[in-house]
Amino acid sequence: MTIDFKIDDADALGFDPARLDSIPDFFETYRAREKLSGYSILVARNGKIAHQSQRGHSAFDGGHELNTDTIFRIYSMTKPITSVAIMMLVERGKIMLQDPVTKYLPQFANIRVFEKGTPREYTTREPERMITVHDLMTHQSGLTYDFMLAHPVDALYRNQRINGARSEHFGLAEFIDKIVELPLLFSPGQQWNYSVSTDVLGRIIEVVSGQTLDVFLRENIFVPLGMNDTSFTIDDDKRARLAHNYSRDPVSGVTSLADAPEKTIYAPGRKFLSGGGGLLSTIGDYLKFCEMMRCHGVLNGARILGRKTVAYTTSNHLPNGETLMDRASGSFSEVSYGGTGFGLGFSVVVDPQYAPTITSRGVYSWGGLASTFFWVDPEEEMVVILMTQLMPSGTYPLRPQLQQLVYSALQ
Repeated sequence: MTIDFKIDDADALGFDPARLDSIPDFFETYRAREKLSGYSILVARNGKIAHQSQRGHSAFDGGHELNTDTIFRIYSMTKPITSVAIMMLVERGKIMLQDPVTKYLPQFANIRVFEKGTPREYTTREPERMITVHDLMTHQSGLTYDFMLAHPVDALYRNQRINGARSEHFGLAEFIDKIVELPLLFSPGQQWNYSVSTDVLGRIIEVVSGQTLDVFLRENIFVPLGMNDTSFTIDDDKRARLAHNYSRDPVSGVTSLADAPEKTIYAPGRKFLSGGGGLLSTIGDYLKFCEMMRCHGVLNGARILGRKTVAYTTSNHLPNGETLMDRASGSFSEVSYGGTGFGLGFSVVVDPQYAPTITSRGVYSWGGLASTFFWVDPEEEMVVILMTQLMPSGTYPLRPQLQQLVYSALQ
């Protein structure tokens, strides 16, 4: 199928038009209180757009009026794309999910596990087994993020300037060399912990394909799907379309500018290609990616993944049918833990009864640091995307509120 980007008849698509129309009015309360400079929302069903709205501007001061061509930093919404790229290599027989990471990155051969101590002085032990590709895909590797603030190893990451997608002073190969110098939080496969695992996957893609990550993603996903505005860098002729990015201090409550088009880290020549959080995209481009997944791996005549691969990727891969509530070692995630498992790069709702808001069984989703979010509902044949630019993602309950508003609009 192809996507027609005109707004269709919401009633014919099974929505109450008045309820859909009220969604941006609700989020206007955030703009009125200067919590957000602007936002973009898209609701599609059966491949047709039932609602699309943009309100506000790309900046609190100046900027441009948000439109369908506005480019956003999608941060961790990069992870599902990188995970799909891995599954493409799995389909080609280039990678096995149970392969040890050392098959592709021998630097991991001497990785250790944190045993006890502090960031200054600690002891380690051998892992019970080596990290596998599957561990990386499901965040069960024992790796972590610097911003977790929950474990001494998190502090070690900060001390070594291993800052996930913000590690601008590293190339991917150098990044891996730094990671392996530090211990794991736990032996691979024992727990779930949100981490730089997907950045490691990005490097595996480079090693296996012989291409840099940006080239592989462009040739195998972006060009076939027509995702013309999705990339790791912003060209000068597109810079005016890039939204400003803001950060709110959780202690002072002050919101400040974090990245602006005029002087952005996304300029050409950027060193770190983060498979875990480095991409820019538009709401229309990301709809193409989501629709490809909803349509079982194909869009616009381009077959990205096989039907069974998509089903496998978006099923719960946590052992014994566990949820994130059962298995997560940290408190941070881009989704709520209740009723939610984890697939290969996507969260998956396994029990809607325990989810914190209205949803469907089988919904898969993820979000980004700057409060972007998407979900695909196979049961309702629905895709919903939210784009805005405010860090961190849990600053306001934008995501559960949007879910409640969209599901209440279904007839």
